[in-house]
Amino acid sequence: MKYIILAVLLITACSCNSSSEPPPTTKTAEPADAIDQNLMIALSKAKNFHHKAKVYMSDGNTAAAIASVREILSLQFPPNAPEADDVRNDARALLAKLLLGQGNLDEAMTVVTEGIAQSQRKSFFVANLYTVKGEIHEARAAQLADDKAKATAEKHAAIEAYDASNAIDTELQKQLMESK
Repeated sequence: MKYIILAVLLITACSCNSSSEPPPTTKTAEPADAIDQNLMIALSKAKNFHHKAKVYMSDGNTAAAIASVREILSLQFPPNAPEADDVRNDARALLAKLLLGQGNLDEAMTVVTEGIAQSQRKSFFVANLYTVKGEIHEARAAQLADDKAKATAEKHAAIEAYDASNAIDTELQKQLMESK
């Protein structure tokens, strides 16, 4: 999370730079914490695609919003950048919710499941994927109202997904409290 906050601050600072020189690269004491220009560019592009998606959503153009969010998933990030997972997982959650809104439950579930499987570490964004997974299971349960057994199974899967999300958030919160 500290990487995202640092990256947002750097994007803001870089966008205010009026000179023709490239924005400075900020590095901390540890090489693994270095924020380089390639990362900043990828984060900036992701932010812009996300903003475009929001504009499309406000106009009711869900197809264009989905296309914009998919652009985020195709961005190239520097290797081993934890921000890449966070950005992609955030985009996957939004994409899945858009697909869910269109009734594409299977595709929405695929997007979420792939995000969870590809995640390298636990984060708020992974927890959010589990929350969206629960919402998809709830939507499936509503569609299966005529088949009580299948609807009940989907409701239980939703509860499991919400519990997984809460477990990740609890673990992250505990880590944050211990680090203070």
